Amino acid sequence: MSLSARRIRAVVRKELREYRRNRSVLVAVVIFPLIFLIQPLVAVFIQRSSSATSLAQVHLLLYMLAIPVLAPAVLAAYSVAGERQQGSLEPVLATPIRREEFLTGKALAALLPSVAIAYVVYAVFLACVVVFAQPAVAEALLRLPDILAQLLFTPLLAALSIWIAIAISTRSSDARVAQQLSLVGSLPLVVVTSLIAFDVIHATLRLGLGLGAALLLADLLGWRIVPPMFDRERLIIGTR
Repeated sequence: MSLSARRIRAVVRKELREYRRNRSVLVAVVIFPLIFLIQPLVAVFIQRSSSATSLAQVHLLLYMLAIPVLAPAVLAAYSVAGERQQGSLEPVLATPIRREEFLTGKALAALLPSVAIAYVVYAVFLACVVVFAQPAVAEALLRLPDILAQLLFTPLLAALSIWIAIAISTRSSDARVAQQLSLVGSLPLVVVTSLIAFDVIHATLRLGLGLGAALLLADLLGWRIVPPMFDRERLIIGTR
């Protein structure tokens, strides 16, 4: 199946403009990164060299993997339900755009800013560690495997969260309800990343490779499963 890159770009541009006009969405997207940045920053500012050994047993950087789970869930949940609520969905669906193009554009519009925000937050945290942390604390926090895991897992987690949210959004007529359900649906991902971050689940290379492969497979399945859930006729009738 051939998808039109032009149509997908048009959906992405339209969606990004919509985000900028929606203050509640922007506030939610800003709040989650701040919440999950506080705990690691506290560790940077209050820990002393003598307690660096305890930090070596956890992976605080991985705690911030909740950001690419929750932030895109808010954006993607608004994608269909928000347009349906505003009454702007029917004109879009009346165009020749395919559902795969429409939802891919929606997914990319949620993915790109979410991943960018997550990487900016990571960069701020790393800069704070380098500048303000005690050398022993910085060494305990800044481990190459954790940084690589952060970079690689961020887009994978964000994509899965987005497909979950879009699936919920296609079945909801209220944007706020869709956002709340999407956050609940994404909580298992947050729980797993937090358990790994605090070493309840011991992080190993085998575990990382297995989770990475599972997330990639889940993302691909999401792209295959969610578009058929998008009932064009039902959505058009529902907006009238």
